Amino acid sequence: MKRIIALSARHWYAWAMVAPVILVIGLIIGYPLTRGVYLSLTDADEANVERHIGVNDIPATYDFIGLENYRTILSDSVFWDRLGWTAVWTAACVGVTFALGLTLANMLNRRVKGRTFYRVAMIVPWGIPAFVSVFAWKMLFNEKNGLLNKVLEGGGIDAVPWLGDPTWAKLSVVAVNVWLGVPFMIVAMLGALQAIPGELYEAAQMDGAGPWQRFRTITLPGVRAVSSTVVLLSTIWTFNMFPVIYLLTKGGPGDSTEILVTYAFRLSFVNSPRDFATSAAWGVLILLLLSLFTVVYRRALRRQGEAW
Repeated sequence: MKRIIALSARHWYAWAMVAPVILVIGLIIGYPLTRGVYLSLTDADEANVERHIGVNDIPATYDFIGLENYRTILSDSVFWDRLGWTAVWTAACVGVTFALGLTLANMLNRRVKGRTFYRVAMIVPWGIPAFVSVFAWKMLFNEKNGLLNKVLEGGGIDAVPWLGDPTWAKLSVVAVNVWLGVPFMIVAMLGALQAIPGELYEAAQMDGAGPWQRFRTITLPGVRAVSSTVVLLSTIWTFNMFPVIYLLTKGGPGDSTEILVTYAFRLSFVNSPRDFATSAAWGVLILLLLSLFTVVYRRALRRQGEAW
């Protein structure tokens, strides 16, 4: 205890500087998280939470039920079905986004005519608000009047039910999310590529190494530190990518594109009566899954010699 007091007295200025940040994080993240964990251990719903109707205050009547919500969720196939598609959706989006981002960054890292224009054009989707981009894509995917089907009809191809068929809907949401995520990946990979000394490529070329050998032995190891971080961030963002799924398909058709976070939202804000406790339990499970993935991912990187 004396050691803590001594360190606090010695570094009081540093503590004073970080105190506002800690306070804000505690209010914005800490309280809602604590409240959500508590609600997940109750049977709170729309009918038994505290309500204010005019001048009347109706007190909360929900009860503490422990881990019952978690047992119900984990024993229900709905959770495992949503988890399976969420994992596939995340892996597909992150994998394609990383491959495209690295490929385009590698192309833009070369001295080509109009390179500045291409770099700016590649970043444009990142500067557009996500909901605007999703609504634009929803118009393009319209089965009757969408531009994509008009082009197909002009070529004698039948209209595709982009958002009306489960398989096409899944491909559509992945395509839109990849389109939104590629600019970030390009910027990150382009920065990593520019940090690789050009002398390495020149030496490898003089030794007779081909393009693929240079890419495999110089480029990939050179961008590994950055790519490991952006892949983790992309995985977390995609796992919780609510706007693309909800605004484009609302989880449909049926529930074919519903991921964990959109289903938790549905429980709390769409279904009637609104089930706050179960929705909170879904949220806690999502947090635990992402935390577990982060821990496993970091350990895998450490085994490969990464310092992250």
